Amino acid sequence: MSLTKRQAAILHGWRSGLEEDVGESLRARGVDFDYEELVIEWTPEVKVRKYTPDFTFQKKDGTDMIIETKGRWVTADRMKMKQVVKQHPHLDIRMVFQNPNARISKTSRTTYAQRCATLLGIQWAKGDVPDAWLEE
Repeated sequence: MSLTKRQAAILHGWRSGLEEDVGESLRARGVDFDYEELVIEWTPEVKVRKYTPDFTFQKKDGTDMIIETKGRWVTADRMKMKQVVKQHPHLDIRMVFQNPNARISKTSRTTYAQRCATLLGIQWAKGDVPDAWLEE
């Protein structure tokens, strides 16, 4: 079985056949070069996003309590909540999970409840808004 140009290039430490061709061309012309040595950090363009909480109600002290409910708490939603909580620390955001003991992924031991408490530092409940929250 013969290798494709790309497979052969990968075996020689390149990421593609084109990179290998360019590298060989530069060598043949006596150019001293580094291959993938320089690392340049960059930040993707910031895009303003909007978050619409599931429930909002006024507490006895006149401030709002925000309730987000989740059956499945997928990665994108966890990332969104992390940024919302970080960017709006003055908001009282709380989570209600269908199953707070569900793991964030098949390979992780971390549960929804643990992630909420440790990463976000916000309160969570199972199945419904606790009466104690309504008494605040």
